Amino acid sequence: MVGPRPAGRSLASGILADKREGPNPGFAAHESLRYSLVDLKLVVAIADAGNVSRGAARCHLAPSSASLRIRQLEESLGTPLFRREARGVSLTPAGRAMLEHCRRCLAELEQMHADLAPYAQGVTSQVRLFANSSAVASFLPDDLGAYLGAHPGVRVSLEEHVSEDIVVAVAEGRADLGVVTWDDEHPDLAFEPYRHDELVVVAPAGSPLAAGTSVRFADCLVHPFVSLWSESAIHHFLVDRAAALGRTMDVRIQVAGFAAVLSLVRAGAGIAVLPRSVLRPLHADALAVLALDERWAPRRLSLCSPRDRARITDPARALLAALRQRSDAGTPPSRPAP
Repeated sequence: MVGPRPAGRSLASGILADKREGPNPGFAAHESLRYSLVDLKLVVAIADAGNVSRGAARCHLAPSSASLRIRQLEESLGTPLFRREARGVSLTPAGRAMLEHCRRCLAELEQMHADLAPYAQGVTSQVRLFANSSAVASFLPDDLGAYLGAHPGVRVSLEEHVSEDIVVAVAEGRADLGVVTWDDEHPDLAFEPYRHDELVVVAPAGSPLAAGTSVRFADCLVHPFVSLWSESAIHHFLVDRAAALGRTMDVRIQVAGFAAVLSLVRAGAGIAVLPRSVLRPLHADALAVLALDERWAPRRLSLCSPRDRARITDPARALLAALRQRSDAGTPPSRPAP
């Protein structure tokens, strides 16, 4: 399982089984409303269908029962959620806010079910591993496969985050272990080498850059870029490197994943700067891959864990040992000067 969890308080804290005590005459900020799970599903179904009858059918309810539920929910909230129109219904501003929370709540409940279901199938423990995008896309699939094969009773919850957020999560105990690109110290965390990587330039085969084997970053800035989303650590880093040269990146298009970046570069949309490690599983054929001739191009991935070893569970300790065993051998490359 990959992916960040939604943050913030949701309606889940107020859900009860479908047992009604009658409508609440009004809603005040200090009151704690109790919601029926059926009602939350009904709000989503009606909003998606734009029609009470079709939404009711999706929830296996009669239209009259669905209308009564929505009316009682609106009365308890003290505000309408839907506008009744000639050809169906539309959301009010309060309804749009309610819909967002309903979707989040139902997603959290589905995630809860997904997290708990394996325990009924013999899973005995879980390890929460946070890692940055390049580690998730390159090294971790093989390394985790080996660990999971040796520990069939353990489930690994793998989430992708930027390194700064991973360090905070491990320090706060929201993650057991992390894989980060990190050169600083932390009073509560230990860092140890995991893998060596480097940033490289990827260009279309017909690009003028393709004639060389290496290139300076300043020379790349005359070309349009295909980049990851602005929230990605690599994008932030490259923007900062360009700013240090008094230049800006011409970002033609931004996408969510490394595979999409390579596809667009192959199609001639621009060039990209990516970790070399992500190219192997993505088959960078018909592309020119050039070394980036910069002192900051080498990247060191580190394993991040609590200094207080008592905080590390036995399964997490076993995973740390497995990743340590599969780490790069030999002398690490010299660190670039800041």
